[in-house]
Amino acid sequence: MTTPDDSPMPALLRLMAALRDPERGCAWDVAQTFATIVPYTIEEAYEVADAVARGDRDDLRDELGDLLLQVVFHARMAEEEGAFAFDDVARAIAAKLIRRHPHVFAADGSLLPEGSPRRDPAAVEAQWAAIKAQERAGKPMPAPDPLGGVAHALPALARAEKVSRRAASYGFDWDDAAQVIDKVREETDEVAEALAQGEAGALAEEIGDLLFSVANLARHAGIDPEAALRDGTAKFERRFKAMAEALRAEGGELGRSDLAAMEAAWGRVKRAEKG
Repeated sequence: MTTPDDSPMPALLRLMAALRDPERGCAWDVAQTFATIVPYTIEEAYEVADAVARGDRDDLRDELGDLLLQVVFHARMAEEEGAFAFDDVARAIAAKLIRRHPHVFAADGSLLPEGSPRRDPAAVEAQWAAIKAQERAGKPMPAPDPLGGVAHALPALARAEKVSRRAASYGFDWDDAAQVIDKVREETDEVAEALAQGEAGALAEEIGDLLFSVANLARHAGIDPEAALRDGTAKFERRFKAMAEALRAEGGELGRSDLAAMEAAWGRVKRAEKG
């Protein structure tokens, strides 16, 4: 299947084709569809993010390979349908990068000459958004959708931030973060009211409104809500493990210690972290 002189990418594409071979391939790989593979694609993207957060470059290399496999898998299934192949995917993204970086590339893909005006990151991001909007306007749409194009498969918190950002592009937004905090407080009060009423459907709706408001607050503050939540969860995990160790050091144990003992240990852990 491969030789020492094989280029890695063509070899990987041939391996995927062999795995999908109906006669001689792997039964599991042959049975997969776009829909069944998507959960793995999402999971691998998160594992890449996790490796980056941990600063583990060896793990990052492996996780990037797993994510690349997902792209190859989808492209192979599309090629079997006659829709497109991996090379088409690569050409499309290369063309998009050239098209959306007119401050770097000429229309033919060549680099602009040295001394060409450079743009700061904010200007580049604005330019990217403008070009993207022009591309979207050129595509036929069944009906106008001002919030269209935000993938439904995104994690809920990340999608909330993107939808609110899209709405803000039309001027539907708060003036500053302080106003969003007022909205968060308002939604918190409504959650408390729904909780008191004891109606599960209303409570779920109000909690959703609260989470959406928090995503807006993160956007106004320039914070990635997904990253912030990941960091917050990691902090909780770190402190919870330290609390368990503190309880053991005092002869206690998780599951057998009462809430007061656990809260006392938790407080000691927090104070120790803050120095």
